[in-house]
Amino acid sequence: MDNPQKLDFSTILATSAHDMKNSLFMLLQSIENIDQSDNLSATQHQAFADLHYQTSRINGSLMQLLALYRDEQKQLPVYIEEYSVAELLHEVIDKNRLYINAKNMKITIEVDQSLHGYFDYDLISHLIGDIFVNALRHTHKTIILRAFFADNYLNIQVEDDGPGYPNHMLAASENGTTEFNANKGRSGLGLLFAKRIAAEHKMKQFQGHILLENNHQSDGSIFTLRLP
Repeated sequence: MDNPQKLDFSTILATSAHDMKNSLFMLLQSIENIDQSDNLSATQHQAFADLHYQTSRINGSLMQLLALYRDEQKQLPVYIEEYSVAELLHEVIDKNRLYINAKNMKITIEVDQSLHGYFDYDLISHLIGDIFVNALRHTHKTIILRAFFADNYLNIQVEDDGPGYPNHMLAASENGTTEFNANKGRSGLGLLFAKRIAAEHKMKQFQGHILLENNHQSDGSIFTLRLP
């Protein structure tokens, strides 16, 4: 009897994640189309908003797994060009407009319309989008998207008025590590992805990185992506 072929589960998982991600993208489009119907009640609109949000989270997690796998295999394509930061932030909001409107949240953008940066648009758009989606989950009512240039870095921030980052995540960030632990509520997968993607952006002696902090003047957390 021939020996069965040894399975490469990492490749199988990566391929499956890619297929599922494409299916979830189609599902998101279908939810958005159905929600535009005129005969839906307020309760039904809320249900579709929640469904859209949860589907977006799953789609985002699959994208992170696929990107982390490719990064580990040294096969992650990174295309850095000049882009408008304001357009990036507006796109992040537009992708989550259904849930924002359903929850009646206040979203503020603080960015100079002329601000541009050099980055991989798809990767950074997903990175900030994932942090924003996580903020929607934990915030009470208000989220601020902020961008500015300081100390040779483009700084993009997501600030919410939720309970803030737990101490173990802040400690890991201060130590220069990104903890991944599925047993502590927030697994850290999104932050691991953010750290890896930020680090792919380099210019001379500068390298991209992330910062986590809690707002000491008011409740909430502040995530900062710093790109050279």
